[in-house]
Amino acid sequence: MVLLAVMVLLIASYTASLHTWWQQQQEIRATEAKIEAQKTAIAELEDDAARWEDPAYIEQQARARFGWVLPGEVGYRVVDADGQVEGDVPQLAEPPRETAPGWSEKLWDSTKVAGQEPVKPTAPPEDPNEPLQPESQ
Repeated sequence: MVLLAVMVLLIASYTASLHTWWQQQQEIRATEAKIEAQKTAIAELEDDAARWEDPAYIEQQARARFGWVLPGEVGYRVVDADGQVEGDVPQLAEPPRETAPGWSEKLWDSTKVAGQEPVKPTAPPEDPNEPLQPESQ
């Protein structure tokens, strides 16, 4: 009976260690897979960077993306009945939109107006249908 109790105690203690070892092995395999994926991505990026060193590739990309042609060549676009260009039409990216001023710009603007007279708000008209009149000075 004592021998059975000792065996159960040993199995219980080794089970925790075995479980930890198993988890670590899974983490190692996942990390190795991630490393391989990153190596593949790096190789693809290096290959792409090497392609951009080739003038022929740059020319091909300019023709495909922007519809450029060389001097003396004639470029054609197929236009349907409603005036829309058919097929894959290269598009330029949208221009960047104006963003809200950052905190430093707001701070600088506040120093510009610090010594000026405050603007007096105009009183609303008594008749709501009457248009606002600018104040005369």
